[in-house]
Amino acid sequence: MKNKSTEQLVHALDEKYSAINQDKNVYLEGLLHSKTINYWDYIQTDALLNLQIQRTNLPDEMVFIGYHQINELIFKMILWELQQVAKANVLEVDFFTDKLMRVSRYFDMLTSSFAIMQEGMDVEQYNKFRHTLTPASGFQSAQYRKIEFASTELINLIDARFRKSIDRNTPFEHAFEHLYWQAAGKDYETGKKSILLTNFEERYKEEFITFMKVHNSKNLWSRYKELSSENQKNKALIKAMRHYDYTVNITWVMAHFNAAKHYILANSGDGEATGGSNWQKYMHPKYQKRIFFPELWSVEEVENWGQNLD
Repeated sequence: MKNKSTEQLVHALDEKYSAINQDKNVYLEGLLHSKTINYWDYIQTDALLNLQIQRTNLPDEMVFIGYHQINELIFKMILWELQQVAKANVLEVDFFTDKLMRVSRYFDMLTSSFAIMQEGMDVEQYNKFRHTLTPASGFQSAQYRKIEFASTELINLIDARFRKSIDRNTPFEHAFEHLYWQAAGKDYETGKKSILLTNFEERYKEEFITFMKVHNSKNLWSRYKELSSENQKNKALIKAMRHYDYTVNITWVMAHFNAAKHYILANSGDGEATGGSNWQKYMHPKYQKRIFFPELWSVEEVENWGQNLD
């Protein structure tokens, strides 16, 4: 591609800054005083590498912290892609398919990265430093919960036991109290919640409910249903949606589950998650049948979701 001439660039700058009632020359003068950029300043390397703060002197805690921070950065990138689908004024099939495959690749990477966790830490060290993390838990990843809200109709995230009593007219507050992950720290008979869940809700509940309202009509499934009947039959798009659904709710979840089982149920472990959650019941897909797009799966596939994966 041929570079623009100086005259063309100046004209383009005139147009850009005139459109926002700004003086182009002020910005050009600013360039005289700006310094050149370098990699470490652009990436903020020093700040990034100073975010790993251990609570113990056990070396493998650094692996644990770094790994989870990387996960949160990947979650941010996934949400970045999902928001583009949510906000698209005109949603094209190719664009939609491309975004789905992008986020699937991120989850593929997250799935394979559990080998770092499962093989990269000493079990005895983990079962020492993890007690200093109580009552914190990876369960408390707000970004992951937002990924779920942005992916599917809210009813598909409701605890399977309560789905028949909840619909689109149900207040968001009530629906929130019956999300599948509430089972990790809530006694449904007494209504009492664990400190894990209480702390999480105190920090994020209002933010979650706002996010739920926005994505109630802007999640991946609702956007799919906006497409023409012809586009809804697009084979590449359906394949991408099924792949994303299976990758997030089976492949990635089971990799997470097996890594947790490796450490928590190890000989030196006590079987308890750091936050005290009933992690096996809420994590394993066969119990909650978390499926983003159940209409794209056969009755048999839905019934057998997550079975025989232990």
